[in-house]
Amino acid sequence: MKKLMILGASVLQIPAIVEAKKLGLYVIAVDMNPNAEGFSYADKKVVVSTTDTEKVLEEAKKNKIDGIITIASDRPMTTVAKVAKELDLIGIDEKTAINATNKSKMRDALKAYGVPIPMYFSVEDYDQYIKAIDNLRNKKYKCIVKPADNSGSRGIRLVENYDIDQLKKIYDYCKKNSNSGKLVVEEYMQGPEVSVETISRNGTCNVIQITDKLTTGAPYFVEIGHNQPSQLPIDIIEKIKKVAIDANKAVGIENGPSHTEIKVTKDGPKIVELGARLGGDNITTHLVPYSTGINMVEASIKIALGEDVDITKKINMASAARYKKCDIGKIIKITGVDQANKIQGVKDVKIVHGVGEESRQIKSSNDRVAYVISQAENTSKATLYCEKALEKIKIEVEK
Repeated sequence: MKKLMILGASVLQIPAIVEAKKLGLYVIAVDMNPNAEGFSYADKKVVVSTTDTEKVLEEAKKNKIDGIITIASDRPMTTVAKVAKELDLIGIDEKTAINATNKSKMRDALKAYGVPIPMYFSVEDYDQYIKAIDNLRNKKYKCIVKPADNSGSRGIRLVENYDIDQLKKIYDYCKKNSNSGKLVVEEYMQGPEVSVETISRNGTCNVIQITDKLTTGAPYFVEIGHNQPSQLPIDIIEKIKKVAIDANKAVGIENGPSHTEIKVTKDGPKIVELGARLGGDNITTHLVPYSTGINMVEASIKIALGEDVDITKKINMASAARYKKCDIGKIIKITGVDQANKIQGVKDVKIVHGVGEESRQIKSSNDRVAYVISQAENTSKATLYCEKALEKIKIEVEK
């Protein structure tokens, strides 16, 4: 029996653990949280941080693994690359892992390859930060500030006014969310946002699906809805595909999945960022199979094990996800989940934060309380089914 190591055992990694078990694999799940939900689905649990490369490598050698993957998370990518290199497994190399997880290095790699990106500056201290903001202001661009190395919309802020106290607050907030202390200050791109899911095999990048996105907008830009397939015009779709394929080549992805976020600006599609992994937020685990019939999780596992994959489209449907807007406070009662599940087209209803937990202002993906996923023959119907289901769910909070 082949052994697969999956880095991460949170709710986001459960689809990969379940899929690997279906394929008849022995699954070793790694997570620093001893109570991680995914452990109950795996054959073996290893309580180690997914970013502790040496310990993960030690466990990988000890367990004689045949493949290693992570889904929906950027932080373990460097660990995946180092283990794959050390044990001669299929995976991205360390340079690609850095290009795909450090926003500054990513921008540098994309720029060198001629991939369309926003104007940007990598900054390490407050003086460089202020200088970068002044440069963008002089070009009449709005500025957005991000940690160089975080994910899930953590630590991102739009500069809405140039008051010095406000600028300092934004600097401190983003710095606090940066693992390395480095930031990226860049042109704020305006226009529709999409993500592109791809699978690369032996250097050929295949576009699987394009997702239209809804976000909370300024100042935190957290995703609150998705639709597949994208409803943008065909000529724009073709440009988006080209930019995504070029971006994959620029950062060096030869085998495996990627999740590329793109803004369609007045100058054409430009890269927001790219992850050398499956997309999170249920995009590749739920929405892609509901709209295309393609199982990207299975494909990613098989690629990691050196096996052939089938990425041909099986169905031509639409899918959608919507997150519930809630009042802020302690959650005291949740009703209507059963009724929501009965709505036509609804495939999944998930309560992320239950009774006794806090409903907070949405500043990152972790703050969202509940969501619904649907499937239909077109995106309008898929969206309508989600909205009908969300109306049934009532979340009472103690303010």
